[in-house]
Amino acid sequence: MKTLGHWLTTPWRRSAVAALAGALPVLAFPAPSLWWFAYVALVPWMLLARSAPTGKRAAYDGWAGGFGFMLAMHHWLLPSLHVFTLLIAALLGGLWAPWGWLVRHFLAGPGRRIVGAFLVLPSGWLLVELVRSWQGLGGPWGVLGSSQWQVEPALRLASVGGVWLISFLIVAVNVAFAVLVVVPRSRVPAVAALVATVAVTSAAWMWSPRPDAAGRVRIAVVQPGVIDGLRSGDKRFAREERLTRELAGQDVDLVVWGESSVGFDLGDRPDLAGRLATLSRETGADILVNVDARRSDKPGIYKSSVLVGPDGLTGDRYDKMRLVPFGEYIPARSLLGWATSVGKAAGEDRRRGSGQVVMDVGHGLKIGPMVCFESAFPDMSRHLAESGAEVLIAQSSTSSFQDSWAPEQHASLAALRAAETGRPMVHATLTGVSAVYGPEGQRVGSWLPTDASTAAVYDVPLATGVTPYVRFGDWPTHAALLILAAWCVAQGLRSVRLRRAAPAPRVPPARTAHGSPARPGR
Repeated sequence: MKTLGHWLTTPWRRSAVAALAGALPVLAFPAPSLWWFAYVALVPWMLLARSAPTGKRAAYDGWAGGFGFMLAMHHWLLPSLHVFTLLIAALLGGLWAPWGWLVRHFLAGPGRRIVGAFLVLPSGWLLVELVRSWQGLGGPWGVLGSSQWQVEPALRLASVGGVWLISFLIVAVNVAFAVLVVVPRSRVPAVAALVATVAVTSAAWMWSPRPDAAGRVRIAVVQPGVIDGLRSGDKRFAREERLTRELAGQDVDLVVWGESSVGFDLGDRPDLAGRLATLSRETGADILVNVDARRSDKPGIYKSSVLVGPDGLTGDRYDKMRLVPFGEYIPARSLLGWATSVGKAAGEDRRRGSGQVVMDVGHGLKIGPMVCFESAFPDMSRHLAESGAEVLIAQSSTSSFQDSWAPEQHASLAALRAAETGRPMVHATLTGVSAVYGPEGQRVGSWLPTDASTAAVYDVPLATGVTPYVRFGDWPTHAALLILAAWCVAQGLRSVRLRRAAPAPRVPPARTAHGSPARPGR
């Protein structure tokens, strides 16, 4: 009977196992939401890379595992992007190849390397997350730390070091469990790493500043839902209008519609702008809509958060800055434009906005709008909080992915952004899931599921103060880069010492033409 080790000697079989191991962490995210699984989910992948016969094979294990992780995290894109989903997963999976090599180097090497593993391996993982968070590579969707969106101690950590600090500690815990499993002689540093993680979390819980309560506002979310013909711009607007009118007399301070809630440029449709102004007067609140249309004052299609008051357009407008690759633009369209023929890729590139905007919606309330997956970017919400936004708002639409994990994954991100900034966040969608979170990331009210067509009012707690994350920014990623740089320098110095300590190669004595050793002086 063949052993597992013998079975894994076939490269393709081993790569398949690595891909399956790499896919395991997705179970910690919505919809499964097995948040506790994140702390052991990397162990099988790490043990496989550790068992690789060579560093090159460990790098392949890292690549295959990264492919599995990316494909599992974005599997709901398959109906829209088809083969491109596999290509993107393969491209991004390659970022984990060096991490696989590092796992083998530290966990399969001499015991003295184990201590370094608890710093270098989490730092390597964080570098991968940092690189793939670039908007051109798809953004930070599925960052490991975001799996802890409903865990209160983790949200406290987010206020200190953002989602990056949570990711770092999760990987460190996985390293500790891997060491406990396969390196029994190193149990002491493994247990010490677990204790240190608990200590860091406890310190954050006790000493990190909590947001100071500053009253409440009533914000209404209008979610029209999916009904026959709702994709028609006029029918969708009519449904949103009817739902908004039901808010009259409920003393709301702001009404929020979802992404692409208005399919016409309001400068070209004064009739629609007038209907919105009438709704604002009836409800006694400004209305934040999202326009997805070709602009009348400049060329191109924009997705824009537009504020409408009782007198019409207020002039406050935010144009989406970070577009979804393939969904809203095609990278290198001259080379990849054929994607429109095999999937639901953008037929025309949307245009980008030039800067973030904080809007004054009356009642002394300032909001910071974002559009769609911009809520995945920690730096955007942090900059809005720095600029004075009291409530963060994400207008989204995941109507193309209703029967997948995407709506819940997207809604969960707002909890992290709220905890990081100490500002409440409203996640308003066309078709669900819509959600609201308080300034510590706690859920406010109930989610609006994907089968809901309604307008819901939330009493949103406000807060003041500055979180350490807003004050100091992405310091965990900077620390990770310093750790990796220090390790590289140490490796370089060690190589130099070994070369100097190595004995000089023996030079054989010169010989005469007959083959006998030459005598001195001859």
